[in-house]
Amino acid sequence: MGSILFPTRRLSTEDVPLRERLAFVHDFMARHIGGRRFAPADRDNVRIDMEAMPLPGGLTVARGHYNPMGGARTRELLQDGREQYLLLIHNEEHEISIDGKALVKIAPGDIVLLNEGTCHEFWYGRPTTVDLVSLDRQTLADLAPRIELEASYLIPASACGMPLLANYVETLRRHPPASAKAGDMASRHVYDLTALVLDGFVRGGAERNERSKAAARRRLVQRDVLENLSDPGLHIDLVAQRQGVTPRYIQRLFESEGTTFTEYVRDCRLDLAFRLLKEREADSGMITAIAYDVGFSDLSTFSRAFRRRFNATPSEIRRSSF
Repeated sequence: MGSILFPTRRLSTEDVPLRERLAFVHDFMARHIGGRRFAPADRDNVRIDMEAMPLPGGLTVARGHYNPMGGARTRELLQDGREQYLLLIHNEEHEISIDGKALVKIAPGDIVLLNEGTCHEFWYGRPTTVDLVSLDRQTLADLAPRIELEASYLIPASACGMPLLANYVETLRRHPPASAKAGDMASRHVYDLTALVLDGFVRGGAERNERSKAAARRRLVQRDVLENLSDPGLHIDLVAQRQGVTPRYIQRLFESEGTTFTEYVRDCRLDLAFRLLKEREADSGMITAIAYDVGFSDLSTFSRAFRRRFNATPSEIRRSSF
């Protein structure tokens, strides 16, 4: 079995002597997520379980389970120079103070997005699970113009795109990317979905924010298509239903790129057929079988479209490969 490209690092205080637990936690945070100091409500019952998975693009997907405790990113800790954005989703109500301001109650499921270059304190009054995504500051700023006008953002769980982002991050945690290419794609998806969620909360730059939102949605639609190419019943209505948008919205996404949904599906199928004709052994990949495998239900339609796209017949491509 090959090595895991994106291994998840884990720490449980149950595996550490009581007197050393906080030191291990602080070291783990500093190495994988960002510097914070914790102050347990009961120093004789320090229970923290943490995991963190680094991905390309300066992205880290993490989760922590905490007993009641407080914590802070202090001015002293700011000396580490980190300026990542932290996106946090808690399963319990908690309180947070940012840059010395009054404590604010955060409802379960709401997002707190804050820059690590800002002091903050927090308090968990009951056992809490926190999903955390650490994002590269510049990459996120490129997608969400003028985000740096504010040091932090509070985004309700009902915001557009929130379920999509939360579910995608959870899927990544459970199923790490299996290749470098998949890791790059996964990282881009997280950034795009975060930009989608931020739309409407970042002041100014509305036109560019809308373009970022559309680009994120278009990539999700394209991924949906690529994952379902072999289905001859692949239709814009089904994709729209899975994506939670209208068919007309999807059409507009492709029209902005000078094409149509139908043309995109056809070209993706033809490109896949081309690769299969080049890669499959002659006796294991008859042209008819390949046409059906990539989602065409009619061989003559496949042959005409293939010749228009590649200026060659499927048979000619097959002969040139062996």
